[in-house]
Amino acid sequence: MRKYLLAIAFVFHAIVSTAQSPDSNSTGSYALVAGGSKGIGYSIAEALARRGYHLILIARHQDSLVSAKEKLQKQYGIRVETLAFDLSKNESATEIANWCSERNIPLKMLCNVAGYGGANDYLSLPLDTLRYMIDLNVGSAMSLTLTLLPLLEKNAPSYIMNVGSMAGFAPIPIKNLYSATKSAVLFFSYSLHYQLEDKDISVSVLCPGPVFTKPEIREDTKKKLGWLGMQLAVSPKKVGEIAVRETLNKKLVIVPGGLNKFMAFFIRFLPRRLVTSIYNKAGKDK
Repeated sequence: MRKYLLAIAFVFHAIVSTAQSPDSNSTGSYALVAGGSKGIGYSIAEALARRGYHLILIARHQDSLVSAKEKLQKQYGIRVETLAFDLSKNESATEIANWCSERNIPLKMLCNVAGYGGANDYLSLPLDTLRYMIDLNVGSAMSLTLTLLPLLEKNAPSYIMNVGSMAGFAPIPIKNLYSATKSAVLFFSYSLHYQLEDKDISVSVLCPGPVFTKPEIREDTKKKLGWLGMQLAVSPKKVGEIAVRETLNKKLVIVPGGLNKFMAFFIRFLPRRLVTSIYNKAGKDK
């Protein structure tokens, strides 16, 4: 009799524990990661896969999507769908949403990770590249969110994670348009967080500092931010894990790394003109 009671107690404890876990809704559910084949996007996809989410990965290049799919399915035993789209194109979001709706995908999380940056900005880039940056960094997040909202609402409680940057906290002359697009993502996420509360859809915005997903990012960070930039850097895997954990915990603004959190707090309370001047001087000194 005692064994049966212990068994019942164990099962009851397991049920309660699962119900209280923010990851409990992952079984059979899907997360869509726009820009999920490489870098931060792949790390976010991997963190979701560890929690049992099936995945829909979006990127431009089929070869990188296939590689990501094979690794994730093999390691985590989840299902991975891949769609090759240029997310800067106006029609992409509608076609992706139609694909998901036709298959009645149980979508629980949308991760808008796709973005474009680089070492050059505004004064040194052609107009078509600048327009591409705006369309990808801001337009894709806005479009995918709107077109996939019916599915997210149908599968609520659900989550939206937009990827901004610490560059969105203040104007940066050496990253003029990039910081402007990330500021737009930040403000969009703040407003959307409150607009969707009644629909039981939580909105978070990830604002990382330097993340060395490519050798050129490390070199550019060291050149422009020096020792401080290297201390601010957080690994892609750690960023992905923090991003998913805090999104599931319904945190609005997510800044990975202790030093980054301090810097983000400090920057937001300084006068904008002063911060811009500091960034401008730092860029010219390098």
